[in-house]
Amino acid sequence: MITAIVLIDCATDSIPEVAETLAALPGVSEVYSVAGHVDLIAVVRVREFDQIAEVIAGRISKVPGVLNTESHIAFRAYSQHDLEEAFAIGLPDAD
Repeated sequence: MITAIVLIDCATDSIPEVAETLAALPGVSEVYSVAGHVDLIAVVRVREFDQIAEVIAGRISKVPGVLNTESHIAFRAYSQHDLEEAFAIGLPDAD
């Protein structure tokens, strides 16, 4: 599985509509509305490298309201367990 993280700038007045449209696209597994220098972050997961261009250039960038994209291809995934340890600050788990 190939994963790409796509940072998306979009028209401010259409962020929710763009996010919903992106989330419905084949190959897009998740879309997050975020604070910071971009409006949305999409996670793209495909089986073959050539499909990355199809999804990002062929679908995401053509959604009305998308102004710009910046794509990052993931090299390695770390398990949820590893992420929990990386962000743990020594507090007990809340049950």
